[in-house]
Amino acid sequence: MTEQASQKSKAQLDAEFSDLYRAHLRDVYSYAYYRVGDHHDAEDLTEQTFLQAYRHFERAQRESNGRPLRPWLIRIAHNLAANLYRDRARKPAMPIDESSDLTALHTTEQLVEGRDELSRVLAGVQRLPDDRREALIMRFALGMDNREIARAMDRSDGATKVLIHRAIKQLEELVGDPRKESGDE
Repeated sequence: MTEQASQKSKAQLDAEFSDLYRAHLRDVYSYAYYRVGDHHDAEDLTEQTFLQAYRHFERAQRESNGRPLRPWLIRIAHNLAANLYRDRARKPAMPIDESSDLTALHTTEQLVEGRDELSRVLAGVQRLPDDRREALIMRFALGMDNREIARAMDRSDGATKVLIHRAIKQLEELVGDPRKESGDE
């Protein structure tokens, strides 16, 4: 009967992991995409994240003390993305203009202005130190609160709040005036 009991336990774990997967697939993929900037790499990182999470799911449940596991998943994705960067000599080189098709709901001028602003913001985010970039991605792309970010980054709540504040200020300085980047002042 112990075999049947362990199968039930495995079936229960599989069901709980499936719930976790459905609940956080979008967040993990979004994080991976904002981190690496390429749909294919983001899909690969998402798959690797959940494979690794599945291997350690039972232990993570025990150690979480009932806390949400989203920060744990994002931390796995973060580590895998860091490994990807370390393993590659260069970043993906997909221009932002080719990253998605835009529908013609706005005027051409609005589209150009929006693309320019988005390009400046994304370029600014890429110029931030890693920890600040990570915190902003988690906060604004994933909608994580400061406590979740603190857990994912292994920092205190206060240190995380300061990190996000400084990241926003630095990004505002980098993106604030487009003439600063081109030197037209």
